[in-house]
Amino acid sequence: MTPVETLLSILDLERLEVNFFRGHSPLVGWKRVYGGQVVAQALVAANRTVEGRRPHSLHCYFLLGGDPSIPIIYEVERIRDGRSFTTRRVLAIQKGEAIFAMSASYHAEEPGLHHQATMPKVPGPDDLPTEADLKKLYLDSLPPGRAAYWRRERPIEVRPVDPSGFFDRRKQASAHHLWFRATGRLPDDPATHAAVLAYASDMSLLDSAMVAHGKSVSDPDIMPASLDHALWFHEDFRADEWLLYAQESPWSGHARGLGRGLIYTKDGRLIASVIQEGLVRVIKPEPSRF
Repeated sequence: MTPVETLLSILDLERLEVNFFRGHSPLVGWKRVYGGQVVAQALVAANRTVEGRRPHSLHCYFLLGGDPSIPIIYEVERIRDGRSFTTRRVLAIQKGEAIFAMSASYHAEEPGLHHQATMPKVPGPDDLPTEADLKKLYLDSLPPGRAAYWRRERPIEVRPVDPSGFFDRRKQASAHHLWFRATGRLPDDPATHAAVLAYASDMSLLDSAMVAHGKSVSDPDIMPASLDHALWFHEDFRADEWLLYAQESPWSGHARGLGRGLIYTKDGRLIASVIQEGLVRVIKPEPSRF
C-alpha cells in the first residue's frame, strides 16, 4: 500500500452509530498520533453529518497526546443546522478521555466581495530540489530523530523554498515557505481534498517559531506539542497539485510559539489560512546510554 493509499484508508472512518465514528492510526513508529491526522479525521467525522455544504473553518484544541496503537473514537455533536451555516462539534476520545476537541462551521455557497493577499514571489516547485535531492545533501548529517523523519515514506511531498530552515541550526528570519502536495492522485471528491489539506496543515508550522532561535521541533532539547489549530478554507483546490505554504511566526515566549500560514495554488489563488499555537518547551536532554 502506498503512503497516499494508507492516508486515504485512515481517513475512511468506520461509522459506529449515527454520530459516532472510529479511526485508526498508521503504525509507523511514532510515539504519539500526528496532530494533523486527528484534525483530518475529526473533519471527516463532521463532514459525514452534513449534506450539501462545505466546511469554511475549523477551530481545534489538542488536549492529550494520542496513542497510535489504539483506535480513536470521534463523537459528533450537531450544534446547529441553519439556513446559511451549519455548526458541528467533535470530540476525539481514547481510553474514556477526550484527547482533542474541534468546532467546525459549514457555509452554503453564495456570492460576495472578494480580495486576497498576494502570493510571495518564490521559486516554483519544479525549480527546487526534490526530497530525494535533499536527502542526499543533508541526511547523513542529521541527528537520529530528524533523520528518521526524513527517511520515512510520507503521503505528503515537501519542497522547502529555503531548505536551510529545516536542516541548518543557525538563527534565521522567523518565516519560511514550502511547496507541498499529496504523493499520489486523490479522488475528485472535494471533501477528501479538504481532509488531506487539514492533515498537511499541521506540518512544520511550529518550526516557523523555532528557526529564529536556530532550533527545530525535532531537536532533543525541545518538547513540542500542538496546543490549538485554526484553519479556514477559502476557495476550491486539489491537494494532489502543488500548493505553497507561506509560514511565519509573529511571536514566541513562555514556552509557547505562534505560527501562521497562508496556502496558495501555483497560479496564486489563496485557498486557505492557518494559525497554530504550540508548546515549544526547552528541556534538558536525557544523557545517552552509549
